[in-house]
Amino acid sequence: MISNTATGTGSRLINLKCPACGAEYDASVTNTFCKVDACNSTLFAQYDLGQPLDKAILKDRPASMWRYRELLPVIGEENIVTMGEGFTPIIPIENLTHFTEGNEVYWKNEAGNPTGSFKARGIGMAVSKAKELGITTIATPTAGNAGGALAAYAARADINAIVYMPKLTPQVFKDECRLYGAELVEVDGNIADCGKLVANGAAEYGWFQISTLKEPYRLEGKKTMGFEIAEQFNWQLPDVVFYPTGGGTGLIGIWKAFDELEQLGWIGSKRPRMVAVQSESCNGIVTAFNGGQTSAEFVDGGFTIANGLRVPKSFADKVILKVLRDSKGTALSISDAEMDTAVKEIASHEGMLIAPEGAALWRAYKKLKASGWIQPGESVVLVNTGSGYKYLENITI
Repeated sequence: MISNTATGTGSRLINLKCPACGAEYDASVTNTFCKVDACNSTLFAQYDLGQPLDKAILKDRPASMWRYRELLPVIGEENIVTMGEGFTPIIPIENLTHFTEGNEVYWKNEAGNPTGSFKARGIGMAVSKAKELGITTIATPTAGNAGGALAAYAARADINAIVYMPKLTPQVFKDECRLYGAELVEVDGNIADCGKLVANGAAEYGWFQISTLKEPYRLEGKKTMGFEIAEQFNWQLPDVVFYPTGGGTGLIGIWKAFDELEQLGWIGSKRPRMVAVQSESCNGIVTAFNGGQTSAEFVDGGFTIANGLRVPKSFADKVILKVLRDSKGTALSISDAEMDTAVKEIASHEGMLIAPEGAALWRAYKKLKASGWIQPGESVVLVNTGSGYKYLENITI
């Protein structure tokens, strides 16, 4: 169903399109990634953005990611699987202002989502679309939070969930998967090893795999962070957005959201500079960006306290690097020791126990501020992707 009215009545989804080769796919059937020759790109959902849509439609809608339903891929509202995910707060730095003097610095705090992280957005969207497409079993590799989110949303949708997780993942992530009723498989390896096992199982047993960016719909959930940032800043985007980058779905999604909002006329052409922050353990994007490369190498230096950043190679590395360059952004990596210190600094001064992935952004911000890359008067958003409570066994006390 495509809405052609300014008031908006439902999804304006048209089809799926490969951003690399331009191939188009029917969104009414199950798709994964581009199958043209050796393209293998993630697919982007396309919407009818040519017809007028007044942003006043948002005024009385619930404060969740589903308030943007015209620009989301689930057609039938009966298929939406929701627990109130999205519309997380923008929180200004209050006490560490000696580090932020001359700038307005905010957290976009995703810790309050169901299951404690931003993964609720992408997984909630993917599970909802899977329900609409009649899928009965979903499998995913995970570094932690995505597995818990899949287990929870699959339970709510009455869909079977199979989760492959590295053995080194903190116990709380394993426990929540089992409590939600998912089948959990612990793997002696990293998330890439888990991904290979999921792909093999999908081929043999017919599971639908929702590995990061190997299907189109997790991206659509994550992009709602971009919609919210625009709305929460009164449709005037901040100057810089920092994002912890493992698979990079959120970074790509936020950028896609800004493009869609401009096409609707809700924002202008101004874009923030995007900053990808990685762990020194898995810093392939940083190395590729600094080396002027268009794709990243496989890099796995082992365990990091930011479990979500142990992604040796993103499936969408080329897209991530393009976003960084198109936005005139940058990329940098942070050590575990720096993340650990930053977790404690934010907790003891700002009253927020953030995930190490989010803490990496705070350290990255301070480095770029000191170097002059962050300029006086600029507004900055740091996207904290999850709750630090799940990482307590990784953090020194």
